[in-house]
Amino acid sequence: MSQYKSDDFFDIEGIADEEYYFQISDEVNDERLFVLIIYDIVDNKRRVKFAKTMQGYGVRVQKSAFEAMISKRKYEKLIAEIPGLIRSEDNVRLYKIRGRGQVYSWGQQKQPEDEDTVILI
Repeated sequence: MSQYKSDDFFDIEGIADEEYYFQISDEVNDERLFVLIIYDIVDNKRRVKFAKTMQGYGVRVQKSAFEAMISKRKYEKLIAEIPGLIRSEDNVRLYKIRGRGQVYSWGQQKQPEDEDTVILI
């Protein structure tokens, strides 16, 4: 789904260098924002709905974490949408990362299975 190949992110030591999110010239007035959304949602049905909604904004990087590079307008929409998807016992954190930065990732780089898959025997 990503336009990047996994080989693009690994340095000599095999550490995933995900600086591609930040390859934006500082001189360019770019309105895109890098955001990290992490969540702990108690109810399965709400959690699946939340995850599906987040897939519309970015890429799942762990079971309860999404990264997204979105416009300021889409960011504001996301901020307005999240409260309607959760209850008081849930916890959602959204980090907006400004300027140039660097993300390192260690460990297995695979997508987790969809949470809505249920097999009953």
